[in-house]
Amino acid sequence: MSGQENFMPKHTILVVDDEQSIRDMLTISLDAAGYNVIQAKGAREAHALIIDRHPDLVLLDWMMPGTTGLELLRRLKRDEMTETLPVIMLTAKAEETSKISGLDSGADDYIAKPFSPRELVSRVKAVLRRVGREELKDPITVGELLFDPLGHRVSISGKPINVGPTEYRLLQFFLTHQERVYSRDQILDHVWGGNVYLDERTVDVHIRRLRKAIAVAGHDNYVQTVRGSGYRFSTQLQS
Repeated sequence: MSGQENFMPKHTILVVDDEQSIRDMLTISLDAAGYNVIQAKGAREAHALIIDRHPDLVLLDWMMPGTTGLELLRRLKRDEMTETLPVIMLTAKAEETSKISGLDSGADDYIAKPFSPRELVSRVKAVLRRVGREELKDPITVGELLFDPLGHRVSISGKPINVGPTEYRLLQFFLTHQERVYSRDQILDHVWGGNVYLDERTVDVHIRRLRKAIAVAGHDNYVQTVRGSGYRFSTQLQS
């Protein structure tokens, strides 16, 4: 077996462009380079896919009908859930002022059309390498709790803990976003996806299930309710 293919994570790239021919060309180039590719023809569809599919990088066309790529970029950078998502702007605007506008708004790189597939893949690799955006693969330990993403296991003091698939995703979200308060809406978007419409009380139900599952040696106290705001995972116990 090829070691590189088995151990290298396969990143997902979202291609956003209103022209089908350009999306297809980019998809072919990125697929040949070993990436998973998803497509959106506009900003609204792109935002829904970002929330639902959590791509590792976005290739975003500058000029699109309706909401422009630059407007979507600014929206992503204003939201703490998407502010670290790397974005490469694609545009026919080669003027220096346009490039500065894109970079000032939070773009990680900027490619002026036309460009070669080789240049595109090289830029994508460089940005992913720079931001270190890789799939979670290292175990996370909090107290006696061990979260093993490769083995898809949770244990406390060496004993396996039985958690449902939703509670597993919820725990992974909390462990990778510790010490910050998230509203129920934000948790719904990240754990269930932006295209799934559920009542906010769904979050409360699964929080209770997660607490019950990890209620060993006080680990359930790490999942804290912040009144009027939402929930937080913290090792600093509430007073």
